[in-house]
Amino acid sequence: MKKTSKKVIGLTASALIAVSLLAACGNSSSASKSDSKTISNLKISFIPSKNPDDITTATKPIANILKSELKKQGYTVKNIDTSVGTNYQAVGEGLDAGSVDVGYGMSATTYAMYQDGSTPLLMATRKGLSNDGSDSAKYWNEHKPTTKTDKEVTSYRSLIIAGNSPMGKKLAKEANDGTLTWKDLNDAKWGLESTSSAAGYMYPSQWLTENFKHSIRDLKNTVTMDSYDSAMAQLASGQIDVMPEYADARMDDATKWTTTFGAKESIWDDTNVIGVTPAIANDGIMVSEKSKIMTADFKKALSAAIKDMAKTDEGKKVIAIYSHDGYVDSTKADYKTAIKVANSMSKAN
Repeated sequence: MKKTSKKVIGLTASALIAVSLLAACGNSSSASKSDSKTISNLKISFIPSKNPDDITTATKPIANILKSELKKQGYTVKNIDTSVGTNYQAVGEGLDAGSVDVGYGMSATTYAMYQDGSTPLLMATRKGLSNDGSDSAKYWNEHKPTTKTDKEVTSYRSLIIAGNSPMGKKLAKEANDGTLTWKDLNDAKWGLESTSSAAGYMYPSQWLTENFKHSIRDLKNTVTMDSYDSAMAQLASGQIDVMPEYADARMDDATKWTTTFGAKESIWDDTNVIGVTPAIANDGIMVSEKSKIMTADFKKALSAAIKDMAKTDEGKKVIAIYSHDGYVDSTKADYKTAIKVANSMSKAN
């Protein structure tokens, strides 16, 4: 009996300790994110899909705009720290580590690569393009220049663009004739974006695999660019023959083509489409799962603040750097195709 009593007492004590530990863990977890309506510092990192200096300049006003909009949502944010990532992965890694609270302008596949450490908050809307409905390179070439429509869309295509170099012209002719070969694509010099870029790397790789049974990693002549502007400048000068890009990039750089980039003819005369990818989910605004300020309530407030910011004249100027027109609520389900592409690329390693 005494032994039994000791056992019962021991078990009871152990149970109490276990309950206490569970309660402590629960309290620790709930205390890990602050429920305060005052935020000391909100860290936003922007994806460098355009010239980093241009993004820095364009997004400078966002701190004051968001402070004002968040105040309307009941939150006082003392400081908003903005930066431009050195590359796409740096923003994803920042979210994953919790050193960045918000990743702004993240491509679909960058999110897919870092989905465990981040959550979609909003997806950008953009004006659709006149040729969006076609996956034919020849059609895009026969209907130049591309123009914007009034339709708001949440996806876009990546185009594989050939420049005005001798090889670029050769590839364009083959694409229009339906005689494009892997040999010629492999002989060309390609300008590529970061390996996590949806339009500048991953979806074009899928296009190569589906049409030529090769990955983008199989190309023998490639150079990695730090932005689309850098690649466009080299395409204009003939330093590269081919570059994958988001479909409205030529519209964005039409003026720079003959000024900053020094080309003699218009961008529409000098470039042609040789490949068109399936639709890609628009850029997103993601929040870190490791961030201690990202409570459910603050996410809701931040979402409303950014959507309201995009409706103001000053806010429209800020988001124009990414060709965003506005934002809609987003979930992981919106990026299922991008996740599939990212997983496919990962398996190919």
